Amino acid sequence: MVTGSGAIKSNSLVEQVVSNTIDSEIRAKSFENDYRFDQVFNNVLSKPKLLYVVEAMGGGVFTYIVELVNHLVDNFDIYIAYGVRKQTPENYKEYFDSRVNMIFVKNFTRAISFNKDMQAFFEIKKIADQIKPDIVHLHSSKAGVIGRFLFSNSGIPVFYTPHGYSFLMQDRSKIKCYIYRKIEQICAKCNCTTVSCSYGENEETLKLTRRAVDIDNGIDIEKFNGLISQVLKDRKQETNDGRMRVFTLGRISYQKNPELFNEIAKRMPQIKFIWIGDGPLANELTAPNIEITGWKNREEALSISMSCDIFLLTSLWEGLPISLLEAMYMKKPVVVSDVIGNRDVITNHENGYVCNEIEEFVEAINDTYNHRRYAMNAYIDVVSHYNINNMTQKYTSLYKEALVNGEKVFFKKVAKYNQLVKCS
Repeated sequence: MVTGSGAIKSNSLVEQVVSNTIDSEIRAKSFENDYRFDQVFNNVLSKPKLLYVVEAMGGGVFTYIVELVNHLVDNFDIYIAYGVRKQTPENYKEYFDSRVNMIFVKNFTRAISFNKDMQAFFEIKKIADQIKPDIVHLHSSKAGVIGRFLFSNSGIPVFYTPHGYSFLMQDRSKIKCYIYRKIEQICAKCNCTTVSCSYGENEETLKLTRRAVDIDNGIDIEKFNGLISQVLKDRKQETNDGRMRVFTLGRISYQKNPELFNEIAKRMPQIKFIWIGDGPLANELTAPNIEITGWKNREEALSISMSCDIFLLTSLWEGLPISLLEAMYMKKPVVVSDVIGNRDVITNHENGYVCNEIEEFVEAINDTYNHRRYAMNAYIDVVSHYNINNMTQKYTSLYKEALVNGEKVFFKKVAKYNQLVKCS
């Protein structure tokens, strides 16, 4: 994790093994199997097979999967068993490198359905039997439950990334959250290591199992720069009424807390608020100074974002939002709610603002004196840490160790290195 000053908080196991500046002895130990891996890698006719199982193929998870597999495909033969959601782009296959193998799981559904889930279980089993993967990585809760039971005793290294635990979602009843937590506790006993995408998510994981590592989300800076250049090239001259513009991006749902967004806008009528996206709770955005753009393609959404002054995220829960990282890279001052994911990236009054009460949000937006300094600190954090190259390097090291030693042995080694780093 990176603070606003650019210093990394090295609480993550993988962070400590892969990224920290440690003495040469520990560094040598953490990479001692690279040579052996290369021997295995170079002496086979095909690359190691990596199977991703992804039910929640939409929103931030979709962006995460696209960026990650497109950067891993040079070293791995990648297969994605997936389902689609309403948020999944119609042309989703075009986002992926042509070498990525896409396999649709027709019985993947968001809602819990014993019949559908059992059918999905056997679909994935059939896919795995045909592919014979060397590594399996499960993404989001539904895939995590089905996959951990399916692959627990397979002898294959298995990893699971929650992308935000279901039991932390505040739009669920207490009974449902209790059930979701119990399910996670049971699944945590399976032969699998959980890879969290933020420090806070990893802290929740450690309450369930010690077999946990943290690899923070990152954005593809090179690709993002290309998009920015294209948007600037194609951008039409916009009329600006001189008002400050505050924006957010995403589905207008309970998670994103449109009620709070609306109240902040009502408190600041002199400012224009823009919500890029749409959703079932759009009717809660009633303030006259709010504009709802509806769903936009990637370039259009980026163009609107670039024209705004401040990024506002009022979420009730998060994993580690890609939209936040992109706003940080665009050097937009960021004002976020005090929840897991947001507070893991933003340190209050260092690289942005972390707020609880509505008055804190209003004060942060009005604090124009510090906006530029905080925004520059946030930009440095993305360049130095929250980028796809850093993330890909860590995943490659993770998968290498699992291929050479087996996933159980790998976890024990990382835990040992963690202790060495703490003592160094």
